[in-house]
Order: sequence, then C-alpha cells, then structure tokens
Amino acid sequence: MINFATQNNADMFKGKTIVYTSGTFDLFHYNHLRMINYARALGDILIVGVSTDELVCSYKAKPAIPFEERMKIIEALKTPDIVIPQHTLDHTEIVKKLNIDAFVVGDDWYGKYDYLKDLGVEVFYFPYGMGISTSNLKKSIHDSYQDTLADQQQSKPVLK
Repeated sequence: MINFATQNNADMFKGKTIVYTSGTFDLFHYNHLRMINYARALGDILIVGVSTDELVCSYKAKPAIPFEERMKIIEALKTPDIVIPQHTLDHTEIVKKLNIDAFVVGDDWYGKYDYLKDLGVEVFYFPYGMGISTSNLKKSIHDSYQDTLADQQQSKPVLK
C-alpha cells in the first residue's frame, strides 16, 4: 500500500496510469479477484473503492459482510495500491480528485458509467461471464438452508 504521509502525491503519480475499480465485494469470491487483477494489469497505480453499507442499501439488500471487514479483505490483497471507501455511485468527484485514467466495473453495470468518458476516462466493463456472483452465492446458501430445514422437518416424528 502507498503511504501518503511519506511521499509527495504529485510526484508519486506523475507519468503513471491510475486505474480505479469499485464494488461491494460482499462474500469475496473468484470473480471479484479476477476483476481486481484485470484492473491492476491496465495501469501503474490501482485504487479500489469499497462501497459503504449505506451506499449498498440505497440500491440493493444490505451486504452480509460489514463494510469495515470488506475493506480489510481488499486491503489484504497484494494488487491494490490504495483502498478507499466509496460513498456514491457517481464517480465524477473521485475521477477529478485522484486523476483517474481508467475505470473498471463489472459488466452488470454496462453503460452506467459511460459519462466518465466525457472526463477523459477509459471505461472497461469487466465480463463476469457465467459462474460465481454474490447474488448466486446468497441464493445457493438460502436454497441449501431451506432444503436442510425441509429434510429435518420430514425426518422428525410428529408428536400428537
């Protein structure tokens, strides 16, 4: 991780390609890792934004993993240089403040961030493809739990 206290930010970023990616990163899984690694390969400095619980709750169900823990998980990865909280889905301010050159997000957001192109940012919609997603994991866990409950209820003797 970059230590802002010991380096001059302007010199540190001069001539570097800065990439920003963001997400909820709930129930961290392989496709999250693939997207972060893809973003890392696009530039010199990788900044990862982790959506706060408040932000996530504004458009979908509350994450299973609390924000602080999701931040720690992303910080523990070797690929991000900087990990920051993400408080809004509008990335205009982040792009301007951090001089972002490229933005990477999952293709389930396709088209949503095209406005960043007007700010000179290359936008990449990472193809998750088939397979693991947090929504699929949550559904699988829920369905498995429901099946287990049903099996247990059927196997218990009925008391009269």
